[in-house]
Amino acid sequence: MEGGCLCGRCTTLLSGEPQFKALCYCKDCQKISGSTYSTNLFVATDAFRLISGTPKQYRKLADSGNTMTSHLCGDCGTTLWRESSGLQGLKIVKEGTLDTLSHSKPTVEYYPENRIDWVPAMTNSKEENEKREEKSEEK
Repeated sequence: MEGGCLCGRCTTLLSGEPQFKALCYCKDCQKISGSTYSTNLFVATDAFRLISGTPKQYRKLADSGNTMTSHLCGDCGTTLWRESSGLQGLKIVKEGTLDTLSHSKPTVEYYPENRIDWVPAMTNSKEENEKREEKSEEK
């Protein structure tokens, strides 16, 4: 699966199927996506490749207490993927950056307490939530 940022300077390639898909309603994902949640594909690091571009990195202590590193295009600002210190060996790819979207349903919902009331809960999905203080740093 090929993907990339809005301006096309950063492009990615995923090989194989994601390990799982999740919706996230955390405040960070709301800010990154400019929406009420984000759709994320959890992909093995060795199944992900940056084809072109040099994304900027932004690190932040996430609600989970883990350090989250966002990789975004320095030109158009698109967040392409994220990495969590608590999920070694996985990349969290923003599904909307892919050229072809998957029709599989998410199996996990993170921070459902932040789900806006007009967005229904996914049926047969696992709900997870943790809250901790946040701090940020830019690289």
